[in-house]
Amino acid sequence: LGQRFWDLMNTGIVDTNHFPDRFVSNRKATPECPSFMHLHVGFEMAKHELQKLQAHYIYIADWVRGVSDDENCALVSIPSVHDDTLAPNGYAVLHIYTPATERFERWENVKRNTPEYKALKEERSEFLWNVLESIIPDIRQRTIHSQVGTPLTHQRFLRRHKGTYGPAIYASEGSFPFPTTPVEGLLLCGDSCFPGIGVPAVAGSGIIAANSISLDTIVPQLKVLQQLKSRNSG
Repeated sequence: LGQRFWDLMNTGIVDTNHFPDRFVSNRKATPECPSFMHLHVGFEMAKHELQKLQAHYIYIADWVRGVSDDENCALVSIPSVHDDTLAPNGYAVLHIYTPATERFERWENVKRNTPEYKALKEERSEFLWNVLESIIPDIRQRTIHSQVGTPLTHQRFLRRHKGTYGPAIYASEGSFPFPTTPVEGLLLCGDSCFPGIGVPAVAGSGIIAANSISLDTIVPQLKVLQQLKSRNSG
């Protein structure tokens, strides 16, 4: 079952009466990472101008404050630098976002599609626009289309609890749990299980869950990996 702690315990997917009280309380108390602010932009730019840009930038306003501080860090991706088919001739696309530093508390009482929500989106995306202007000074004038993503966007479209990036489990304080549960035959996988957050880690959790069912799956998996390795090296 590929579910996060909070979904499993709070949504009625399973009857938590089958779990020990301590298991339920521990899982519900798992702290979550903050969410994101996103800005997607389609803008005018000639090919020779794109060639002067990098495909990726990391912006940090103040190293002393660190990457986790509010409105201090942003990551920028301009894929059109390497692939001019992503937009019509004379145009380009980019994506800029904060690295899981946006607190859900700021958004949780705001209703989507309201003037309040629109105003908050504009307010919280201003930092991203300012970062873009340090790379492309006239980006606002060049923009023909833009979309802002918020923690509520993550919550709605990605079904993320509070729009979170994932569980805030630090290596110095604990570890992600393995797939087994107190219910026989119920295994978990996903970014709330070991080894943690991110696509490779989630895939790894699925492998661990599969191997927890039967060790007999390991040899066939190794054979498939070897076949893939031989195919890629050929």
